Formats: sequence, structure tokens, C-alpha cells
Amino acid sequence: MNTPDSSTSTEPRDFRVARDVAYLSEDRAEKADLYLPTIPEGKRVPAVLVIHGGGFRIGNKDNVREINICENLVRHGYIALSIDYALAAEGNPEWPRILHDCKTAVRWLRVNAERLQIDPDRIGVIGGSAGGTLASLVAMTLPSDGLDPAGPWGEFSCAVSCCVDLYGVTDIGKWRDTVLFDKTFAEAPELYRQGSPITYVRPRGVPQLIMHGTADDTVDVSQSEDFAQALTDAESPNELILVPGALHSFHLEPQQLDLRPVVLGFFDRHLKSSS
Repeated sequence: MNTPDSSTSTEPRDFRVARDVAYLSEDRAEKADLYLPTIPEGKRVPAVLVIHGGGFRIGNKDNVREINICENLVRHGYIALSIDYALAAEGNPEWPRILHDCKTAVRWLRVNAERLQIDPDRIGVIGGSAGGTLASLVAMTLPSDGLDPAGPWGEFSCAVSCCVDLYGVTDIGKWRDTVLFDKTFAEAPELYRQGSPITYVRPRGVPQLIMHGTADDTVDVSQSEDFAQALTDAESPNELILVPGALHSFHLEPQQLDLRPVVLGFFDRHLKSSS
């Protein structure tokens, strides 16, 4: 496991970055980047898991969007963990391991909470595109849904306190890309339901901030609108922000609207408000 020191920082800055931290079992190639603010001795701070996008088949932890998110979080006093995870391919769907990796990352934060000065009761998650889908699944699925990995660290919870979903697919049955399951919707509708965040809408669920561009031609804005309506109908806390004219894959500083006050304010309310 890497530890953050001067050798892991790429340039002088007000935070440290540990690159390629092992957060999965030793045989796994996928690693994480850990962004650490300066924390006073004896203080515990919230952490946020950052999940990259890429249609479940491409992308990595140091894409421009993920770096933008992590640097904004760490400069605002959060520890951020940006992960790589198992990528799907035709004939190799990687479901549900792709979600297991994300949930294991939450456990890793709890396992290392004392060493890193993390408050284990204040962990959030954010993701864009496919990462938004996975972030919502991390936030919304319960152990009783059967999607928590058996290990490692099965004694630790995978639960998070809040979620930011940036233009994720929330009903994969309407998206109909087969890469995540390697079966069509007609062949395996139960898999599409299992992998869709909208399936797990419950009353008084984990607070969700949902953001989507109105000009998105990759994931239709109706995915987020329908998701927000389902959450509202179930009396589950949520907020939908539509970004006028924005296409797919924007970060926290698109040209149309500075989203940093909204996103950081959301995390502050749910992860810092009683600290």
C-alpha cells in the first residue's frame, strides 16, 4: 500500500496525492489515487469516493473530470479516493464485480479511517456517466439486495451518507447497451433491473444530488428526470439540477455554470453539518 509523501505529489500544492494505492486484493491490477488535505492532529474529516465514467468499458481514475472533482474536494477539506475498477468488454461483462469494486473502496476507507484521520460515519460518493450509475448503486443498495461483496473486509459496511450522480444511466433497461451484462434486455430483464439505480428507490433513502445537461446526446436527460421524480414520489431526499446547453461528461466547472458551490454545498450539508 502506498503512503502519501513528497514523492507521490506531482507538483507543489496545498494537498498531497498518493498514486496507485492498492485498495483491492493483491492480485488485482486496479488501483486508486488518494487525495489528502492537511489535517490537524486529532481531527477526523469526511471522505468522498470518486468513480470515473466511460460506459463501463473505458476510463480511469486520472481522467480530467476525476482530477477536477478530486482537487476541488481536497481543497475544500475532504479526503478523496479516485478508483479504477474492473472494466466490462464484449464477452466479459464484469457484473457484479464492477459494483463490488466500488463498494470495496468504501470499506477500504473505513478500514484505514484511523490512519488517514477519516470519520467513518461521514463518507459520500460521486461519479459521472457510468460512474454516476455506480455511485447511485453504491448509495442505494442495501445488504439485503445481495450486491455487497463477501470480501475483503466483509465485517465493514459499504454504506455511504450521500451521493452526487452526474448524468448517470438510472434505468439501464431504457439505455439498452449490453456491455455490462453481455445479454440483451429481452434475454435477461432481471439483470437490467438489478443494475439500475431506479430499482432501489425507497422512502427516506440516501440524499441524492442529480445533475444533467439538457443537450446530452449520450445519456438522455429523461434518465435523470425520471429518477428524480421516482425519488420525490417515494419521499426520498433529492435535488435535480439541469445544466442548460451542457453536453455529456462535464466536470464541476462547465462553461455554462459553476457547479462547485452546489456540489460542495451538498457534501457540506450531509457530511460536515454536525461536525
